[in-house]
Amino acid sequence: MVFAHDTEAALLSAVALVNTAVEPDTLTSVEDLDGWYQEHGYTGRRDGDAAELAEVRALRPVLRELLVADRDRAAVLVNDLLADARALPRLVRHGDLDWHLHAVADDAPLVRRVAVETAMAVVDVVRTGEGSRLSVCADDGCDGLVLDLSRNRSRRFCSTACANRNAVAAYRARRRSR
Repeated sequence: MVFAHDTEAALLSAVALVNTAVEPDTLTSVEDLDGWYQEHGYTGRRDGDAAELAEVRALRPVLRELLVADRDRAAVLVNDLLADARALPRLVRHGDLDWHLHAVADDAPLVRRVAVETAMAVVDVVRTGEGSRLSVCADDGCDGLVLDLSRNRSRRFCSTACANRNAVAAYRARRRSR
């Protein structure tokens, strides 16, 4: 494990959220947001309405900027997000999860909780100098983000679709050159 469980979970959910904005947009309904919320194990307040969906959709470019920023810029963005949310880190334990950090109240709006949890995860990325684990997909036609948690840092594509597309293209190129 590269990072603590809560850091990995927050980074995975943030990357997944940002990647919903890659065409075709896959976060267009409250039901889509419900699916993302459940898949990534979020707890706490859910309004489940169009306003909440719009707020979370508007957060995607903010998180994208944070996740692809260089170390110094990421530190500034983290500090701004945490200050705006008046974050106050505390240890909590709930469900099947052991002690981990939360920095806003459980009844805070979802968009604030996502922003703060992502910012707290990026704190660990900055402190450990592991920013190279976050990158843009190696597929020339894709702007998706990649979180590489592999031991050998070999993940280059945001999805199996992008990886397969590139593998097929490389295979065809090799076949043509024979």
